[in-house]
Amino acid sequence: MFDLISDFFRTLYEETGWNFVIFYEEYEWSRFVDAIWVSLKLIAASLIFSVLVGVIGAWAQGSPMRWLRLVMAGYIQFFRNTPPYVQLLFFYFVVGNLTPKVDMGGYYEPLIDSFGWAVISLSFFAGAFNVEIFRAGIEAVPTATREAAESLGYTRLKAYLYIILPLAFRVSLPALNNNLVNLVKTTTQAYAIAVPEMLYTLNQVWSDNVNVEEMMIVLFIYYVGLVAILVWGMHRWEKAMRVPGYG
Repeated sequence: MFDLISDFFRTLYEETGWNFVIFYEEYEWSRFVDAIWVSLKLIAASLIFSVLVGVIGAWAQGSPMRWLRLVMAGYIQFFRNTPPYVQLLFFYFVVGNLTPKVDMGGYYEPLIDSFGWAVISLSFFAGAFNVEIFRAGIEAVPTATREAAESLGYTRLKAYLYIILPLAFRVSLPALNNNLVNLVKTTTQAYAIAVPEMLYTLNQVWSDNVNVEEMMIVLFIYYVGLVAILVWGMHRWEKAMRVPGYG
């Protein structure tokens, strides 16, 4: 398969000058494939953890403990009112320098690498918005439903997990979809801390081969396709989970 592709793009370069080197040189191809996997892993981890942060944070917002509600309010304000790029640099250069380092036998490696800090930063950034999204969904659940759960002997946590959250999740899906799509696009900022995702790798490719236009076309098509697949999947999921009266 690679040979067929490489022959086409090599001929294209020789005849037109369009240099899509990642498709006809094995070294550049391997860099491109690695970047795809790193990018997908970064996106998947950030999406999953941001949703978990949103679910936990929305539960904490309704806590009877005032200090916990204040902590959540501070977290939301901090991450919603500062740029994600600044947050990424703050986590990597400030918090990263304060975390323990591992002795590798003569030199020290950070306990959390750039990929880990990118996941942490992006998850907390998107999670702050997810908290508010889930909170709005929880408020849409009728009070009678909560009272029914309490009358059946559910604790606050069990009522949240088994009754309120499933209903609130359906209401929250449209807004959640938008936030997760924005998160996918925001993951390109991991470039700033040298995470070898798609933008970082293609930047190296066009620096080595002076083919900025071609690599920008590849980058554009890659993210358009990725976001289109995510949007399609989320819309299918939204329709499958729809319950009459709950969004």
